[in-house]
Amino acid sequence: MSLNGWLNVDKPAGLTSYGVIARIKKITGRCRIGHAGTLDPLATGVLPIALGQATRTVEYLHQLSKTYQADIELGTATDTYDAEGRITFTADASAVTLSQVAAALKGFSGSIEQIPPMYSALKLNGRPLYELARRGETAELKPRAVTIFRLDLLEFTSPVVRIEVECSGGTYIRSLAYDLGQALGVGAHLKKLRRTAYGCFNIGQAVALDELTDVGGVAAALLPLDHGLDLLPRLMLDAAMSASLSHGVVTPELRAQLAEGQAYRLYAAEGVLTAIADLTGPELRLKVFGAAQPGE
Repeated sequence: MSLNGWLNVDKPAGLTSYGVIARIKKITGRCRIGHAGTLDPLATGVLPIALGQATRTVEYLHQLSKTYQADIELGTATDTYDAEGRITFTADASAVTLSQVAAALKGFSGSIEQIPPMYSALKLNGRPLYELARRGETAELKPRAVTIFRLDLLEFTSPVVRIEVECSGGTYIRSLAYDLGQALGVGAHLKKLRRTAYGCFNIGQAVALDELTDVGGVAAALLPLDHGLDLLPRLMLDAAMSASLSHGVVTPELRAQLAEGQAYRLYAAEGVLTAIADLTGPELRLKVFGAAQPGE
């Protein structure tokens, strides 16, 4: 059975994203597998898993927004910025009020600059930052531009702040927790995190990892190859264009419809994703897909 498509997995706590892939790979055998949007072991929720030809579309999902519910505990900061780290600072947070929390959170809305945590998979000179951190090394990290589209204060039961965040890719909720503690002057760390949406992948349709026990179950849960690609403009191909694309050739008529700096989804007449034409780089990149449907 050829498996091509996406799984919307509800990742359990205590497992890395690669641990999820390892479990699914054990079920599916030699199927090529990848994922979009790494979740830390502490985090749960939506983890998009790509199988087969869908692994060639992962790069485009990084542009999708993500939504999280997070519990942030005031009064304690850690070196990892979450509950799994070593305590580096404590303070009495009992005097912090709801209005102070709400006012501080307003400072993190919109386009902001954020310094990623040292304990992260980001690389510096080819080495993951967490390797440096575990060796006691430090590095001067530059702030990165991220966007917080929405930040709602759901509840404040001292010392825990519960928020819901919709943000751009590259945003670290752990850093947001740390920065909130700094803004309030009492320190803070991320206590709990659940991703409820990743673009059109949402928690309501996610499948629990433990429910995926055999190849048939994986095939039944597969979403289409183009799931999550709605951000790319869609173009329909005529017979001549489709025939040329099957040989990796873009006809002049098709090329005339493609604008520089944009990637496109290309569909055959029967509505099957045939290719992605990507002009976001210095030259045209063409990803041609087979005609296999999910689970075939």
